[in-house]
Parts: sequence; structure tokens; C-alpha cells
Amino acid sequence: MANPSDPADTDPAQNLSQNLSRFANLGFEDFRRMASDASLSAWEKIGFPDSYRQGVEQHIFADISRKLPALNATQQVVLDIGPGCSELPRYLIDQCLRQQHRLVLIDSAEMLALLPSGQGIEKLAARFPDCPELISSLQGRVDALLCYSVFQYIFAEANIWSFLDACLSLLAPGGAMLVGDIPNISKRKRFFASDKGIAYHKKFVGRDEAPEVLFNRPEPTFIDDAVVMGVLARCRAAGFDAYVVPQDSLLPMSNRREDILITKP
Repeated sequence: MANPSDPADTDPAQNLSQNLSRFANLGFEDFRRMASDASLSAWEKIGFPDSYRQGVEQHIFADISRKLPALNATQQVVLDIGPGCSELPRYLIDQCLRQQHRLVLIDSAEMLALLPSGQGIEKLAARFPDCPELISSLQGRVDALLCYSVFQYIFAEANIWSFLDACLSLLAPGGAMLVGDIPNISKRKRFFASDKGIAYHKKFVGRDEAPEVLFNRPEPTFIDDAVVMGVLARCRAAGFDAYVVPQDSLLPMSNRREDILITKP
């Protein structure tokens, strides 16, 4: 199974490295269990060390809002697949309440129980796309669909094409879907082969050593450029526009992760 977290550098004190290893090879059932673990922080419950997300999720939401402008309109239909329980879905909930959107949140019952409720907020305990009634009811009606820091887990334990096809069927004319925070190992290699990436690695590990970067080597358990380009091709063949878009530089892993934006003309 893929390691859906960003492949970890080695920390000299071992604490961050050990913390990262706790979040390797996670799946839906793992997140269900972690949501009920009172010893974990909100960020740890969604598979991140606190240092990766604490204090930066407002920047993540600002980046999402720029890419999904329907969030800033009014009375739209918004769907979030796998929102988790950190600050990020709370920013989305607050925005949807302000703008009088209908917001549908799909995740495990344990995760959803950790999120606030409100007028127009619907929670569905399910593993998308194993929710045929919801998919039928939202067919062609969703103005903004968000799937953030989730695609790597779908890639690891499900059929990404079935997932993607179900999502595309939900978009309304003019609607948009953001598949966000994709850990693309090809992008990561390009970064760590650069002068900037080498300096970043040396600072991170606290040693004067360059990271090992091997190009042209198949790594089937990781998302790479071939997977990303395959997603674009499938969406475009189905009549949608699809683009690879960079993350804002303020985001914690913008140097090695990227987003896919899909729009329905």
C-alpha cells in the first residue's frame, strides 16, 4: 500500500521522523479509529503532525477559496469529501453559513461528530462513492466540490477512476472540483534535485548531505506525474476542463504537493 503522507526526511532528533511514521499507510478505517482517539490532536486525527498544519490552515482555506469561487457566492451547493476534523472544515462551515450555502460533508460518523452543525449543514456518514442515494440526489447540482488531502488515500485503497467519475457526475454547469494537496512524488523529486530543495533538505535534517533523488525509476505505490496526467486526460475526455494548479507558497508543502482543478463548462 502507498505511504500517503509525504515521504519523510530523516530528523536528527528522530522525534519528527517517528511522528511521521505514525501516519504511514493509513486508510478509511484507520481515520475512523483515530477520530475517536482522545490522545491525538485534531491534526494528528487527520494524519498530520501538528507542525505541518497548526497555524497555517487559514492560508489553506484562502487558497481553496480562490480556486473555488462559488464559495464566495451565495446559496450554492457545496460538497466536501473527507473533511476530517481540523480547523480547515470549520473555516468552510463558517463560510457556508455566512453565504447561505447548502454544505454536504461526507466522512466517517466519528469524524463528522467532531464538527459543528448549523443551518444548511448536512452530514453523511459514508465512504464516497458508496452512497448511491446521495449521488443520485446531487447529480448535476454541485457548484463546488472539495476533496482535500484525501486523494492519496483513495489511490492507495480504492479505484480512483470510479471515485473521479462519480465526482464528475455531480458537478453543475459552471461547477468546479478541487482535488487538493496531492503528494506527487515526481514534483517532490524535481524539488529535491534543485539547489533550493537541497538547501531545504539540509536545513531539515541538520546535516550537510544532499537528498537522494532517483529519476526514471517506477514507484507504483506513489502518485506521480503519470497519475496526475491520467486524471487530467480522463476528465477532459469526459467533457470537463482540468488543470494542474500550484499551491500558494504560504502552504506548508507547496514545494512538493499540487492541486487539480476540474470545471464543467
